[in-house]
Amino acid sequence: MKRRVVVTGMGAVSPIGSELDEILQNLKKGYCSVDEITHYDTTGREVKLACEVRDFPFKEYIGVKELKRMDRVTAFAIVAGKKAYADSGLSAEDIQNNDRVTVHLSSGIGGLETIEKEMIRGLDRGFDRISPFFTPMAISNMSSAQLSIALGINGASFCPVTACAGGTNALGDAFRSIRDGYADISFAGGTEASITALGVGGFTAMKALSNSTDKNRASIPFDLDRNGFVMGEGSAVMVLEELDHALKRGAKIYAEVVGVGYTSDASHITAPNEEGTWAAKAMTNAIEDAGITYDSIDYINAHGTSTPLNDICETRAIKLAFKDHAEKIKISSTKSMTGHLLGAAGAIEGLITVLALQNAFIPPTVNHQKDDPECDLDIVVNSAVDMSIKYAVSNSLGFGGHNISIIMKKWEE
Repeated sequence: MKRRVVVTGMGAVSPIGSELDEILQNLKKGYCSVDEITHYDTTGREVKLACEVRDFPFKEYIGVKELKRMDRVTAFAIVAGKKAYADSGLSAEDIQNNDRVTVHLSSGIGGLETIEKEMIRGLDRGFDRISPFFTPMAISNMSSAQLSIALGINGASFCPVTACAGGTNALGDAFRSIRDGYADISFAGGTEASITALGVGGFTAMKALSNSTDKNRASIPFDLDRNGFVMGEGSAVMVLEELDHALKRGAKIYAEVVGVGYTSDASHITAPNEEGTWAAKAMTNAIEDAGITYDSIDYINAHGTSTPLNDICETRAIKLAFKDHAEKIKISSTKSMTGHLLGAAGAIEGLITVLALQNAFIPPTVNHQKDDPECDLDIVVNSAVDMSIKYAVSNSLGFGGHNISIIMKKWEE
């Protein structure tokens, strides 16, 4: 018999807030975090805008010595994980010396800021004189490992690296591991910190980023004038827990995770399948996994990157998966507010989906002005909608053709 899995804790550091109440209020009012890049000098650069986390007090959560030995990407993860741990009400006795507590934490790129800095230092001083901490600061799995160390978690620690699908990959893998009896608790999510000269330059060179200088017309998913995504950064971690385990300790429960589906386009290194065939199959696989019918879904938190091709392909995929019910589903892309957090996107969007279920509202797709006839579903634009949601899907589509859909359910005892 499959075990039930619930969300019992959440934590985040994001461009729209780092406390759950703040995130919730910013979602409801449609706050857009797009602003001018401050992390590096953008003089002469094509892309000027991003969704940064500014002036965060990392030292309140991490010692000064430890901070110096970790990349920003890892610092985000540790803070989000500690916040989720505190929110869950778990004790040290619940999670330490216990191999049935796990970590599933994605990063699409890892310690890019460290790679940049040490490359410059190597060219200047010689590569044998770069930091001895370069490798453990740069590798993608270190955020997952460092969170295990920070919380004293001895169970398995995983880092799925599936580009922009990584955060949802982590949530889905954690859900399956608990449901199928391999773990009782998992700290699951994603982290990313790629708003750097190299990171933004790489996506600019491949024409993936918006080059708009208007903060309100840059991250505009499903809008006819969209021309690329806006980079975001941060981390979100959710505590997933087996239901009986949660009930026995009197945990508060945010929502239930009920299904996940995975597919691969197997067609192109960056572009999605134009017909949406395999993204649709990920959604239908998740529905089958959840044991529900396709007309049960009330809301989809879309991948919705604001790139011309993604938004059309995802619209086609939703139509394929949901048939006549597609036009009845409320859809939004919260990347219009947060930007695109790459390997952490699915994590923050999973957290947002849980908040929507718990608080009975649909977050908006903000700054929408022009309808695209090829993105013609019921997209909630500019203002949040009060609405009770029973089942919601969060979609993530990653470079390389990774398609992952996860289904959350409103908590009902």
